[in-house]
Amino acid sequence: MAGKSSKAATKPKAEDAQPVLLSGGNPQIAKGYGEAPIQAYIAAMPGWKSGLGTRLDALISAAVPGVRKAVKWNSPLYGADEQSFFLGLHCFAKYVKISFFRGAALDPLPPGPSKQKEVRYLDIYEQDELDEAQFTAWVKQAAALPGEKM
Repeated sequence: MAGKSSKAATKPKAEDAQPVLLSGGNPQIAKGYGEAPIQAYIAAMPGWKSGLGTRLDALISAAVPGVRKAVKWNSPLYGADEQSFFLGLHCFAKYVKISFFRGAALDPLPPGPSKQKEVRYLDIYEQDELDEAQFTAWVKQAAALPGEKM
């Protein structure tokens, strides 16, 4: 038909849409369990943060075989099961925050203090070099502790 609009042919499909970046650059990813939502979050991390997210995910997966993964509250979580987590990631404008939910029990302590007694943070900026050996040691220690119910 001659009068048909071509808008339908050029309209992006829902599966092609990029996730919205929330305030500070954190990707808005639907809640989900398993590898797919984690990989969607990592792919949506802006700029250099996506490469860091890929590396962190690989280090965590290698350090804790069978680690459970989920995205809740627009943050990747890693744990022993789908309700109990030992570590989370979150994007901010200039850095990625790694939260060790029982970080006060890690040796040595991760450098970032928290208002929450048991939580410790590791903030990674673009110019920072990740100490993979130390990060892996913290991940293994954290995975051996009781997780945070979420």
